[in-house]
Amino acid sequence: MVTFSQLLPFAAIALGLVLTPGPNMIYLISRSLCQGRKAGYISLTGVALGFVFYMVCAALGITALIMAVPLAYEALRVAGACYLLYMAWQAIFGGKSPFQLRDLPPDSSRKLFTMGLLTNLLNPKTAVIYLTLLPQFIKPEQGHVLSQSLLLGSAQIVTSMLVNSLIIFAAGTIAGFLAQRPAWQKLQRWLMGTVLTGLAVRMMVEGRK
Repeated sequence: MVTFSQLLPFAAIALGLVLTPGPNMIYLISRSLCQGRKAGYISLTGVALGFVFYMVCAALGITALIMAVPLAYEALRVAGACYLLYMAWQAIFGGKSPFQLRDLPPDSSRKLFTMGLLTNLLNPKTAVIYLTLLPQFIKPEQGHVLSQSLLLGSAQIVTSMLVNSLIIFAAGTIAGFLAQRPAWQKLQRWLMGTVLTGLAVRMMVEGRK
């Protein structure tokens, strides 16, 4: 089974990763600000399922196949980058700041969940993290390799869910703050669009590492 000496450093690394801005964080903030915190939390459940998918795949060795087939990885990477560019276009030319609560017809809970899931599944870095990070903390001599993988992966998911829950809550607070300061809206819109574009370009040029 997993020992404390395995779990603590892995959880610390997982915390550092979730605090690094990426597609998941940006999507959750966007949903929270467009439809409120409830929508953000529903989207978060989809993101969580995406983590579970990758965790199980890594534990069973399926993720190794994705990384071994260049076409599969490249397709996933390009799809993720294109989705980020689409979000950037919406942020810049949508007419409102991404931090502003919008008076739009709300998406259904099913759609929110599905989009959260797809956002995570289309992030190739998630697969890379599970493929390269998990093995470093697994000790075959302790037996139950599958159990170790699942427990460590669960620790990463719990860490991510807790941090993202706080981010969703803070996003709503920021939206209320900015609602009283319209001058910030244009700046925030272009800032978010620039960040999204930068993430998409980085994802494209980094390629397979």
